[in-house]
Amino acid sequence: MGAATETRSNKRVAFIALSMAVGMLGLGFASVPLYRIFCQVTGYDGTTRRVDEAQAAAVQVTDKTMSIRFDANVERGMPWQFKPLQRTDTVTIGERDMALFWAKNDSDKVITGTASFNVEPEQAARYFNKIQCFCFTEQTLQPGEAVKMPVIYYVDPGILNDPDNKDVQQITLSYTFHVTGIADAAPDAKALDRKQTGG
Repeated sequence: MGAATETRSNKRVAFIALSMAVGMLGLGFASVPLYRIFCQVTGYDGTTRRVDEAQAAAVQVTDKTMSIRFDANVERGMPWQFKPLQRTDTVTIGERDMALFWAKNDSDKVITGTASFNVEPEQAARYFNKIQCFCFTEQTLQPGEAVKMPVIYYVDPGILNDPDNKDVQQITLSYTFHVTGIADAAPDAKALDRKQTGG
């Protein structure tokens, strides 16, 4: 084998190795959103499903009910209060309902947060459908600001025919807020009237 042929062979091997490395890196970045989509579609890992108004309107309301429990947390060090305004609710399966959560920024900074969520028991997650939720977007609170945040949802009637859920009498919807941004407040924001912010 000549020197030129060996050089070309080495370059080909190096190119293949580099291509594989770039491909693996790209797959690593893509795996997070792909996994999130997979979880939303299947309800895997306690992830609820997101539906639009048309999908919700097509659901058949039943005469069965389900108890829903609401749980709210913030990550360690996040200067927010966060809680459900109602700890439990009994809903008709197939019928949309609304839960309200309350959050308040106790700091003198502008805090932006995003809420992660899950459903227990895990096998019920695929039947818990959200139409509207504060968890779909980031939430920004000014210093001292308090807000009410709705979740509009329904429990899919398919849960009634699922043998894995035949003993489920209560579903827990849990949220945890995480800080995604901190900024100094504008001078006028520090004088925010807290009485007009839902607190």
